Amino acid sequence: MIALIAGTGALPAALVTELQAQGETPLICVFGNFEPDVSSDLPRLRFRLETLGSFISELQRYGVTEVCLAGAVRRPEVDPSLIDAETSPLVPRLMAALGQGDDGALRVILSIFEEAGIAIRAAHEIAPALLPPSGVLTVVRPSDQNSTDAAVGQAFVADMGRRDSGQACVVRAGEVIAEEGPDGTDAMIGRLCLPSENPDPVDFGVGFVDVAVIAFRGVQRLLTDDLPTPLLGESAILFKAPKPNQDRRADLPVIGPKTALGAAEAGMDGIVIEAGGVMVMDLPKVIATLDAHGMFLWVRARG
Repeated sequence: MIALIAGTGALPAALVTELQAQGETPLICVFGNFEPDVSSDLPRLRFRLETLGSFISELQRYGVTEVCLAGAVRRPEVDPSLIDAETSPLVPRLMAALGQGDDGALRVILSIFEEAGIAIRAAHEIAPALLPPSGVLTVVRPSDQNSTDAAVGQAFVADMGRRDSGQACVVRAGEVIAEEGPDGTDAMIGRLCLPSENPDPVDFGVGFVDVAVIAFRGVQRLLTDDLPTPLLGESAILFKAPKPNQDRRADLPVIGPKTALGAAEAGMDGIVIEAGGVMVMDLPKVIATLDAHGMFLWVRARG
């Protein structure tokens, strides 16, 4: 039996559909308050980090032999009073994990499952079609400047990955103008457009290069009623790729229709993702959205 540790976003539902098509009924595991958008008819368990040990024992009682991590969650606030007896021996490792970046923390968590005899199954192993073929998949093709910016984005995201700090950036004319923060790619893109209502407060977890855009956004909001307004102008691209040496069984980057629409609203030329390293939700809709806005999707082999 496979357990799907499901967070928010479209990925868990897509995997449920694929698993059911393969004749499998997954056990849905809900982490904290991150409720997945999947059928309530499926069997489910709820757990917290403070009860990870007893949760693993419960998986074993269900006969679970594989787990797949899918969807977005955030690091929890740990309540020491909720740590149970089966989790207590894991506390030193869990505390060390929380002190690391996302990839480092995930490696610790995955190793705990594996030591309990539960294998890790990657989302793209369940649904291989989530990894699109290499090449330019849209009508519009990238320009020479876009190609140059893609190389800049690759180098920058690789450096972010070595710092375990993110998987995406926005590049324009050879310069990185935004980097992904803990709130994700779509939020980074959103900060490049003026809001339709009051701007969000500055999140001090966002990338440093976003701060100037956030500040300028507040000024430009006073000068125009045409909202949202792109701040980028022409030739900016979104670049997204996995971290170097990332364990690709979990937290593989994802884009989807919301990403495509956000990039269009921000005035970008297109989106570049690393071939074999970024999953695309609803690829036909992503392509249609980008085609409608005269943009490109380039699934680029790592250079």
